[in-house]
Amino acid sequence: MMNRSSEADDTHCSMSVKGDIDMMVKEEIEVYEEPVLSQDVELSVKQEWESNYCDKSFTSNSLLIRHQRTHIGETPYHCNQCDKNFSQNATLIVHQRTHSGEKPYKCNQCDKGFSRKDTLIVHQTIHSGEKPYHCYQCDKSFSRNYGCIVHQRTHSREKPYKCNQCDKAFSQKGDLKKHQRSHTVERQYQCNQCDKAFLQKSGLIKHQQTHTGEKPYQCNQCNKAFLRKANLKVHQIMHSGERPYQCNQCDKVFSQKNNLIVHQSIHSGEKPYHCNHCDKAFSQKGDLKKHLRFHTGEKQHQCNKCDKAFLQNSDLINHQRTHTGEKPYQCNQCDKAFSLTSHLKTHYRTHTGEKPYQCNQCDKAFSQKRDLIKHQRTHNGEKPYQCNHCDKAFSRKDSLIVHQSMHSGERPYECNQCDKAFSQKNKLKVHQRIHSGEKP
Repeated sequence: MMNRSSEADDTHCSMSVKGDIDMMVKEEIEVYEEPVLSQDVELSVKQEWESNYCDKSFTSNSLLIRHQRTHIGETPYHCNQCDKNFSQNATLIVHQRTHSGEKPYKCNQCDKGFSRKDTLIVHQTIHSGEKPYHCYQCDKSFSRNYGCIVHQRTHSREKPYKCNQCDKAFSQKGDLKKHQRSHTVERQYQCNQCDKAFLQKSGLIKHQQTHTGEKPYQCNQCNKAFLRKANLKVHQIMHSGERPYQCNQCDKVFSQKNNLIVHQSIHSGEKPYHCNHCDKAFSQKGDLKKHLRFHTGEKQHQCNKCDKAFLQNSDLINHQRTHTGEKPYQCNQCDKAFSLTSHLKTHYRTHTGEKPYQCNQCDKAFSQKRDLIKHQRTHNGEKPYQCNHCDKAFSRKDSLIVHQSMHSGERPYECNQCDKAFSQKNKLKVHQRIHSGEKP
C-alpha cells in the first residue's frame, strides 16, 4: 500500500507529464497555426477599387459604383411624383421632401424645420453668430467655407464654371445650371402680351410687371417704388448714406457691390472684353454690349412722350424726368433735389468742400471732372471747339457760342428797360448797371 507521500509524488508526476504534453501540443498548434496579420499589414493589403474613368479609388465596390455614375450620368433612382432622376437613393429621399413638405431636422432654438441636415447646421449659425471662415482680402466673414470661396471670386473675378455650349462662364455652379436650361429646356412660360418666354414662372411674373407698370416695392422714406426688391434695397442705401463695400487697395467705399467690382478694375487695369469693331476694351461685359450699340446705331428705348430714343434704358428714365419734372434725389443737408444721382453727388461737395479732381501740373483741385478738363486746357493749350465760319478755336464751348453770335448778328439778351440787345449775357449785365446806378 502506497503511502500518501508516494501518491502525492505520482499525482505531481502525472500532472507534470500532462502539463508537458499540453505544452507540446500547444507548441505544435502554434507551429502550424495560420499567421495572424498585424493591423498595419492588414490595411496595406486591403483591396482598393479603382475607377476606370479617373484616378480615384475606393474601399468598397459599392462606393465605386456610386462614384462612376457621376461619369456615365446613370440615374437609376426615379421620383414617383415628378420626372426627376437621381444617381443616389439618399439624394432621392431628400428630393421627395420637396413634395411631402417633410422637414425632419428641427432647430432647437426656434421653430424652424429643414429637409436637410446641412441646411439646419448653416441656419444654427444665425443664432450662434459664428462665422469661422474669413476672407483674406477684406474683413468679411462667413458661416460656411463655400460662401467664403464664392465671395473671394469677387476679388479674383474667377469664373470656373464654364458653359459647354457657349462662351459664358460663372462664379457659382448654381448659376451655370440655371444658364444651361436656356440651351436644353423649353421656355414653357409664355408672356401673353409679347413674344418673350421664360424658364420659370417667377421670371414670367416679374416680366409681366413691365407691362402693367406695377411696382410692388415701396420706399418708406420717399414715394419711390420699384419693380424688384433688390432695386429697393440699393435705393434705401442712398437715404442711409451707408457704403459697406470697401476697396482693399485704396480708401474708396461704395454703396453697391457691382460698383466696387468696376472700381477695382482701375487698379488691376484688366479689360478682357474687346470690341470687334474698334480697338476699345472694357472691364465688364455689360459695358461692351452698351458700346456695341454705338456701332449698330440701335436705340431700342423709346420715349412715350416725344420722339426721342436712347441706347440705354437708364438714359430713357433720366430723359423722362424732363417731362415729369421729377427730382427724386434729395439732399439731406438742404432742401435741394435733383433728377440725377450724379448731380446730387456733385452737389454734396458744396457742403463737404471735397475736391477730388486734382490737376497734375499745378496745385489746383476741382469738385467736378469737367472743370478739371477745362482747366487743363490752360496748360496744354488745347482748343477743341472750332468756329465753322472762321479759323478761330476755343477751349470752352460757351466761348464758341458767344463768338458765333458775331457772325450771325444774333443778340438774344435784351434789356427790359430799353430797346438795346446784346450777344453776350455779361454785356447785358454791365449795361443794366446804367439803369440801376450800380457801380461795379
